[in-house]
Amino acid sequence: MARSEFRFFHPLRVRWAEVDRQGIVFNAHYLLYCDVGITEYWRRIGLPYPEGLIEHGSDLYVVKATLEYHRSALYDDEIDVGVRVARIGRSSLVFGVEMHRGDDHLVSGEIVYVNADPETRRSSAVPAFLRDAVRAFEGRDPSA
Repeated sequence: MARSEFRFFHPLRVRWAEVDRQGIVFNAHYLLYCDVGITEYWRRIGLPYPEGLIEHGSDLYVVKATLEYHRSALYDDEIDVGVRVARIGRSSLVFGVEMHRGDDHLVSGEIVYVNADPETRRSSAVPAFLRDAVRAFEGRDPSA
């Protein structure tokens, strides 16, 4: 994806505890950065997680996470985590995530969530309120 396809970026600074012996971000921390970015995305569109979904009888569970590493982030780097809903299916949402340090594209990722009833944890259709909030923010319909 092109950086211009993202309407939302969340800034982060790499902390000492997140780097390995070489001074670069340990690979697992990029998933934490994705989680922080997605949490802030929900807040931005007016559905702070988890209460913004649970109050409507929905919750989300990660079923797949894929990252592709292009360049390394270093200790004390300021990075931008770009988040967008790439696709909404019947019961799933696919987030596209990218991380950048200035003009350097560091990481691309895809995080797949399944919508579920918070009590039974059984898959359920993505509700209209969620689809509408994403569509309004993204300025497009990401439905499959």
